[in-house]
Amino acid sequence: MTSSIDSLQLNSKLLNTSSPVIQWYPGHIAKAEHLLSHSIDSVDLIIEVRDARVPFSSTHPRLKLWRQDKKHVLVMNRRDMINDNTLYIWDSWLRLHGETPWWCDAKLGTGIKQLQKAIISTNTTFNERRIARGMRARPVRAIVLGFPNVGKSALINRLAKQKIAPSARRAGITRSLNWVRVCKEIDLLDSPGILPPRLDDQRGALLLAICDNIGEAAYNVELISIAFLRILQQLSTISDIGFEMNYLEQKYNVRLPINLVNSLDWLRLAAEQHTNGDLIRMSQRLLDDFRRSHLGRIALELPPRTHI
Repeated sequence: MTSSIDSLQLNSKLLNTSSPVIQWYPGHIAKAEHLLSHSIDSVDLIIEVRDARVPFSSTHPRLKLWRQDKKHVLVMNRRDMINDNTLYIWDSWLRLHGETPWWCDAKLGTGIKQLQKAIISTNTTFNERRIARGMRARPVRAIVLGFPNVGKSALINRLAKQKIAPSARRAGITRSLNWVRVCKEIDLLDSPGILPPRLDDQRGALLLAICDNIGEAAYNVELISIAFLRILQQLSTISDIGFEMNYLEQKYNVRLPINLVNSLDWLRLAAEQHTNGDLIRMSQRLLDDFRRSHLGRIALELPPRTHI
């Protein structure tokens, strides 16, 4: 077993050489990005939310452009969906590269108190400067940015201790920019998940699709699940991930071949046993089981070991 992963060499060929690339840029995202460009000047702080299972792939390529000179808080959401060893590796790597990650799970509430204190401390520093200039103190104005379905609205609801932003575990729930006051010190601008107009990184697009960060209209669920099985096979050779392929045998009671090059065969056997031969339903079940952590706490990415 290797103990690191520089890059899983994944691209659209893992799906099907004849299949179209994964692209998803619905109209509400285009509209929101236009509004965002006008709203970002009015905020003091950018709260970036990433999916802890895919920290590289859930980093927006335009974030540096949006950040400019504004303060930045990095939230790694769904921390409870990866194992502690993986979390430690990512935390060390991010800090080494100048980031201070705040590890949270908006669904369970893990890490929310610590994050709120960090945001409020930013507000304290901000208002000290305002008062020194003879201005009145006010709540810090922050925008919550991230890809679709990384948990932005769920995070806002946790910070506010009530449901004030629509939230669900699928992409595309939030469709407009909305200001919400979560407490007397913090005003948050909730934004839709914003993807680039074109997903040039198809490896990243594949991982986002597996994690349900891209709308299902953008991909074929059977092809994605076949690619996911191959990815799991690669991940099982990396000790830091902590995943073993025999867990699939135990969960679905379907024997795995020595080599999963033809993942479709295993998927068909699983479909015969669990979904009356319905390959689409079995594909969806496999992905849903991963998305709900029923396959274990699995990260799909690790940073380059040589940089830690």
